[in-house]
Amino acid sequence: MESVIISDYGVTLAKTGERLVIRGPRPRLELLEGGPQLFLPFRSSAKRPILTVITSDGPKTPPPALRRLSSGADTLKSPRKPAEEIELPLFRVGEILVASPGVAISSDLIEACCEHGIRISFLARSGKPYAMLSSPMLTATVLTRREQLAAYNDWRSVAFAKAVVRGKLGNQASLLKYFGKYLKETATAVYADLEQSAKALAKYRVEVQRIEQPNVDAAREALLSIEGLAGRVYWKGVRLLVPKSLGFEAREHQQAVDPVNSALNYGYGILYSQVWGAIVNAGLDPFAGFLHVDRPGKPSLVLDMVEEFRQPLVDRAVIAAIRRGSAIETRHGMLTDEARRLVASLVLEQLESEVNFRGRRYKLKSVIQIQARNLASFLRGDSSYRAFSFKW
Repeated sequence: MESVIISDYGVTLAKTGERLVIRGPRPRLELLEGGPQLFLPFRSSAKRPILTVITSDGPKTPPPALRRLSSGADTLKSPRKPAEEIELPLFRVGEILVASPGVAISSDLIEACCEHGIRISFLARSGKPYAMLSSPMLTATVLTRREQLAAYNDWRSVAFAKAVVRGKLGNQASLLKYFGKYLKETATAVYADLEQSAKALAKYRVEVQRIEQPNVDAAREALLSIEGLAGRVYWKGVRLLVPKSLGFEAREHQQAVDPVNSALNYGYGILYSQVWGAIVNAGLDPFAGFLHVDRPGKPSLVLDMVEEFRQPLVDRAVIAAIRRGSAIETRHGMLTDEARRLVASLVLEQLESEVNFRGRRYKLKSVIQIQARNLASFLRGDSSYRAFSFKW
């Protein structure tokens, strides 16, 4: 199943038969080796094939995940289609992410996506999701949502919130250790600082486990306090891993202007859409969370579940790309189009990567769906809930 990302103005999405039709300024097909195909329409005055296959040099190659093949390499062309149009069978589409203004979508395509279980997510240029279209008939469950609402006032809300915070802190420590192992011989001082940060995060995890309250309202202040203190430790460690020239001083959630925060925010936006879709598919209400406070229009449960996937999915990809020397540029405080495409490809590649989970190998995007279903089972009283742990 493939992810389709629309990242440029003036694109039209339609349906012909059982095929998705993309019309716009010079569509380009990108292929992740062993992973999804990404349609990234773009404007360019350069003379190049209209439809180019982009592939990696192999799983062991550390340079960028996607490499444009030189002219004369394999290309895909359809003599029957105009230069500005490409098609894809609907059964091969897993989701559509609209990450640009000025995109038109036909009602026929929306209906077909609902029938095929294809999510259509809309992202602002910052990466923040602002809407998602899906069929309510695919998740017409009642018992799960009743138990989700009831759990807010009992021990289940505390157990889930603690699992989320402990999982996040554990993944933060694992990520610092992951990058630190490459610095043990070449930058001993930085390695020592990262090790100390990881140990501090482990201590905060123990403090989380000690919290005992009857419901999440009573436990939230203590949980968020520990999460905030741990966050300062973690981001101080991240600052050691990225060049000072990028201007990363601290984590900025909104109105970030430096490349690091901007890339993280955009990557988190893609992650939000993945988690949001998994939660809806599991029959849960994305707006009825536990750790995050309820507010009108705030998908609190999405924000809860995102916490355990930030480090293995987004932080790892962005930091690794920066350390490899990949250029992530901003213009007027926003990522450039090329930078957004780079971050999108990195995050989607991570989604397709396989990890060990509960004794088996799964793609990370499958783990997100499994965790949403595990949460639904936990709220119904069928099992316990454990956050996903990043193995470094």
